[in-house]
Amino acid sequence: MNTLSLVRSDSPVSVGVEAKLASATSEVMIARSLTGRPVLFHQADHDNLRRGVRYRVLVPDHARTAHGISARLGALALAGADIRTMPKVPLDALIVDRTLTVLPAGRRDSVAAFELASVVTTTVELFERMWQTAVPFTAAVASAGDVTDRERELLTLLFAGCTDEAAAARLNISVRTVRRTVSQLMDRLARAAGSRQAPRRPTAAGCSTTPADVSRPDGCVAVPP
Repeated sequence: MNTLSLVRSDSPVSVGVEAKLASATSEVMIARSLTGRPVLFHQADHDNLRRGVRYRVLVPDHARTAHGISARLGALALAGADIRTMPKVPLDALIVDRTLTVLPAGRRDSVAAFELASVVTTTVELFERMWQTAVPFTAAVASAGDVTDRERELLTLLFAGCTDEAAAARLNISVRTVRRTVSQLMDRLARAAGSRQAPRRPTAAGCSTTPADVSRPDGCVAVPP
């Protein structure tokens, strides 16, 4: 289908983009420049990974040590995503099954959703060129056998948008334990990566600074489309 839609976050078409993402069957490619206050991931991303959809994610090198972001990337990697970094990612793009490309539009809180074959193909080719030169975020993260079920559960909560406080309440542990656990996990992921640019320990202030959405009683962030 050759279509172009300008999508606002509160528009009916936005629901269609979300549905496309949630119904992905083979692969999702995500490029994030991490400028401004970006939305990194959606709940649908976690659901897709559990269904076996392949994920490839490109972010700038500074994401390895960015406060809050490195823990979420670690959780995504443990869920099975392939993450790479490069000095600068020049675009923000979401590509679903190589049939839909979502790019930022000129208006605030708007994106352009393309099913035009030429646009999708061009975006995929650009992504692939960047992917070839990017450095793995972690090496063999998925095979890190020393990650316990409780640690995976904690990272899953953080990936889903929970604050440190909300994750601590869900797991019936202290906020200090949450932060210490994530710090230790990042150290282990760094050793697994065996790279000069492997993720370093988050700062002592904690692994997540995203404020809780007051409309959510569980203290987790409701991620906008």
